[in-house]
This record gives sequence, C-alpha cells and structure tokens, in this order.
Amino acid sequence: MRMGDLKISYVPDGAMLLKPADPPPLMPRWNGCGSYLNDTGMLVANTGALLVESGPRALLIDAGFGPYSVPEDAAHPYQGAVHGGLLPGNLDLLGRSPTDIDTVAFTHLRPDRFGWAGVEPPLFTRATFVIPKNEGSCQPPSAANMASHVGPLPADYEIFPGVRALFLPGDELGRTGFHIASRGTRLLAFGDALTSPLQIQHPQWSGTYDTHSIQTERHRRHLITELTRPDTLGFGLRFADVVFGRARPHGQGAAWLPL
Repeated sequence: MRMGDLKISYVPDGAMLLKPADPPPLMPRWNGCGSYLNDTGMLVANTGALLVESGPRALLIDAGFGPYSVPEDAAHPYQGAVHGGLLPGNLDLLGRSPTDIDTVAFTHLRPDRFGWAGVEPPLFTRATFVIPKNEGSCQPPSAANMASHVGPLPADYEIFPGVRALFLPGDELGRTGFHIASRGTRLLAFGDALTSPLQIQHPQWSGTYDTHSIQTERHRRHLITELTRPDTLGFGLRFADVVFGRARPHGQGAAWLPL
C-alpha cells in the first residue's frame, strides 16, 4: 500500500500455530472466538516481514523464520508447528531482491524474527542490521552474518526515512516497535505487543508468552488508544490474514478493522 511518500508491503514467510492450552495462554476462554481457530483448534499466526520502500531504498522490519520447518512439540505449553521459506520468493513478487535491502531492523531477536538474517550463505549482503537496544547483547545463531549492525538502538532513532524505533513491550518488556510516518499518516508496527486481533477488543488477555502480565496489559491498553487516533494505521505481523488495519471504538473498548 502507499502511505505518503512510502510504499509499505507485508512479506509472508510462513506460519506458526499456537495452542489454546488449559489454562489458555492467550485468553481465559474461547467462547464466541472459534472463527480465530483453524480446523485443528489452533490459533494461526504468521512469520514474515514488513517491507518499507522510499524511492530506491528498502527496509525490512524483521526477517521471517527462515528456510526451516519445526514440527509441533506435544509437550510445549503453547507453541505448535512453525515453518518459513517463502520470504525471498515473496520479495521477488514485490519487485525486490535481497540485495536491494539496505537495512534490516528487528523488533526482537527470536528465531521467527531474525530467521533469514542468519542463513549461510548470507542473504542480505548489503544490509545494515539494526538491533533493539534491550537486545544488543543477544546474539542469535549464525550471528557472524549480522556483524554489521547499529546497536544499541535508542528509542526514537530514525533508522530509515520516516521510520523511528520506539519502546513497545510485547510478551516481554524488552521489545521494540516502529513508528512509520509520511505526509500526515502514521503506521505503528507493534511487534508482539499484540499477537491476535482479539486483544484489541480484550486487552486484558495475555499473549502466549507473557512474563510481565500486569505491565504488558498496561502497555497494550496504551497502544490500543494510540491505534484509535485519527490517521493512524497498525501492522500486526501475527494477525494471520488481517495484518494491516485500524482500531476503532467498539462497545466499551475497541476492535480491529482490517484494511
């Protein structure tokens, strides 16, 4: 989609399945929410990246899961199967090659976020890697490919024309989001601060891996308030087939309105 002077695209890589455990990690009950589950009773989430283009320049926010597939671990409390592999082909469909990417920024350093940035041989050979401030000391596997990076990344640092980092806790407090703005419109790429559109309407529902539930609920509520402001869009990487949208008033709270 076009947003002012920027072109913004979702680049799918694969998918992950999340288990509604007992007690469920995402929410206390699924009544009335069955449409968010697949035919095996799992919540479907994405792996992938956000592509931001400004003229000849190109930024990726996160880098998918990579060319891997991990089966479900029956003993794991919330994570099901996860796979990647589609990001390079989808970049090509958007008219970009990995060598066009000059910056790769991360919301955090989990395997489903840095995947293609750690492959051998390196994929993003011209890119500078932007590491979140609170994870600057964390090194993912195959980190030799990520030796060229900006770190630690301070809040409000402009990493790309119109794109600034912001402190945005998700399932853990040390997480980063990105504020993308051009010609009076902004988009908040909020990482794992929200892992399902259901949390827009029910911010009290924790994510699948939430280590500070009281603090992160407070941050979720603040984020949802920001998403309801005029000329504000959101990007939720985990949001299955509705990654771009707006938050709009609904009842006593808000709801996700996909674009």
